[in-house]
Amino acid sequence: MPATGESRSDSSLIEAWGDGDERAATELVRRHAAPLARFLSAAGAGAGEDVEDLVQETFLRAFRRIETFRGVSTFRTWLMTIGSNLLKDSWRRRSRRPEVSLEERDIVDEAGDPQDKVVAGDIAARIGAFVQTLPRMQRDVFLLRAQQGVEYEEIASALGTTAGAARVHYHHAIKRLKALLD
Repeated sequence: MPATGESRSDSSLIEAWGDGDERAATELVRRHAAPLARFLSAAGAGAGEDVEDLVQETFLRAFRRIETFRGVSTFRTWLMTIGSNLLKDSWRRRSRRPEVSLEERDIVDEAGDPQDKVVAGDIAARIGAFVQTLPRMQRDVFLLRAQQGVEYEEIASALGTTAGAARVHYHHAIKRLKALLD
């Protein structure tokens, strides 16, 4: 009778995942996601979606590079090292490229003409709603490029695609946005 996920060691789960057992990967995520999220949050990752994104990216990188895990530390420690490095990379990107918010309050000029405020508020609301309708990859590429100012090569690496594909997704998102605003 096979051992349950809870009774199996991380090492045996890693080996099983390498042999194609998707349930082993699911068990590793179940076992380590919450502690990783707590660690990243305490390390300054912010709340909510930022932490979830970092946890997801940490597992993606770990599973892509599982062959580099040598067992010198625990799997959890290795994950936390990857997550910590991703967090540091995120801080570096933010310090080099200030974040541009798509929030209405940031688009509307408080001192401007009331008519301009209404128009800007309407455009901001339409853009916000538009972004939510984009397919996930287009939305992620659009936000990383337009809001965060991330280069295509970096977007490709983060989303597991190519720089060319990221450009195409961004182009399609911009094309759809222009059509919406016309």
